[in-house]
Amino acid sequence: MVKIKWTKWSFKDLRAIYNYISMDSSFYATRFIQKLISRVDQLIEQPESGRIVPEKEDTSIRELIEGNYRIIYRFQGENVTILRIHNSARKIK
Repeated sequence: MVKIKWTKWSFKDLRAIYNYISMDSSFYATRFIQKLISRVDQLIEQPESGRIVPEKEDTSIRELIEGNYRIIYRFQGENVTILRIHNSARKIK
């Protein structure tokens, strides 16, 4: 089993996603954030389940897709670090 760590940027991303969706519905904003977190939790048992990020040449950087969002993470040894949660319509820097 691996440990999941969240970066400050990934927390900011969650908050921004929540704030954006909650302009229409706080119920659906909460529900979607829960879906994102549940998707991340699958990495505890299956840390290599995400695909390698095509824009990066680093095989330790992977992503999960949830809706229109890319959950970008780094998998190293016993650790998974959630780097960003990124709208798939935007380019990764």
